[in-house]
Amino acid sequence: MYEVIDKDGNKKTDVLDAASEEVLVNKLQGEGYFVISVRLSKEKDVLPKAVKKEEASLRFAHEKCKIEDLLAFSRQLATLLEAGITMLRSLDVVLPQIQSRQLYLAVKVVHDQIEQGSSFSAALAKYPKIFNQFWVSLAQVGEASGTMPMILNRLAEHVEKDQAFRSAVVSAMIYPAILCFVCVGAVIFFALVVGPKFEAVFASMHTQLPLMTRCLLSTFDFIKHYILLFLGLAVAAFIAAKSYVSTYAGRRQLEQLIYKLPVFGEITRLIIVERFAAQMSILTESGVPILYSLEITEKVVDNITCGLVVAQVRGAVREGKGMADALTAAGFFPVMAVQMIRVGEETGELGKMLKHVAQYYQTNVENFMKRFGTIIEPFLLVFMAGVIGTIVISIFLPLFKLGQGAHFH
Repeated sequence: MYEVIDKDGNKKTDVLDAASEEVLVNKLQGEGYFVISVRLSKEKDVLPKAVKKEEASLRFAHEKCKIEDLLAFSRQLATLLEAGITMLRSLDVVLPQIQSRQLYLAVKVVHDQIEQGSSFSAALAKYPKIFNQFWVSLAQVGEASGTMPMILNRLAEHVEKDQAFRSAVVSAMIYPAILCFVCVGAVIFFALVVGPKFEAVFASMHTQLPLMTRCLLSTFDFIKHYILLFLGLAVAAFIAAKSYVSTYAGRRQLEQLIYKLPVFGEITRLIIVERFAAQMSILTESGVPILYSLEITEKVVDNITCGLVVAQVRGAVREGKGMADALTAAGFFPVMAVQMIRVGEETGELGKMLKHVAQYYQTNVENFMKRFGTIIEPFLLVFMAGVIGTIVISIFLPLFKLGQGAHFH
């Protein structure tokens, strides 16, 4: 946050992103301002006192900005703008509807920035964690072409499809994960609670137990004595892996490892291709130049491997080569995707063809995840039944034989 005096002697307070206070001071002085103060601001400090009081009187459903919040915001804003309502008045109407405190704070500042003469896209750019370069660039196109409602609807459509696609993938993985969790939980429960009680009963029998039961009790004893150690090692390994993956080298190595996995590596690659095609299609169809579209997608595709490929493609396109040829040389994209993109370049319908690419691979991935869930479910159920059944039989086998008057050898 900075406070300055302009050439006319008027005091001005605003917020601006800068690498350091020194860089900001030099920038402001270069624009002819007399700098009074410069300080680091948090989002909650950006709002004036009157706004803070207003914000305090509101009740938010949650703190962070979720995809659903952005979807509702873009849909509502597009509807109001289509009705001929000005941007400022539209934001006034949308603000009370926002359920996220983080998004509310951002949109309130966007409103105030526009009121002070800033453009909508420039105001959005102040909150890159909420409105990434994808949003900002499309907002710039909407402002320049006067098609902001259409752009916001496209953004909402993109967010909606992306959310539905992610939900489909996650949903297909939830049930197998729950079954695995229940299986592991059952084993731990038997080891810590049921096992010791039966072990005391068996000890009072003063007889040799079957091999199956002895192995099970030894396993339970091992789990009981070392479970805390294993949990500690697992947590430490998770934290260490997460720290390493958060680095550039670690994340790139993880991506390469995932791509080498059978079946799942290919599916992961198709998910990234779908994301690239979906983002590129909305950018190109909105009128963003191909080079700038590639530059934006490189930053927002959220995959280092694909980002490097896009950077390579962008360099080739800048030199006058075709996008399809550059994608072929990179070797990351499937042949089908490259062929469809080539047709789009030749017919001048690249945006439309990229949308078809995204839809094609989205359908492929969704169908695979459905088949995967259907196929893996019986195997997991049989595995769980085998594990639980083995435990039950091993525990009750001595009692059955004792009831039959048998001697254990």
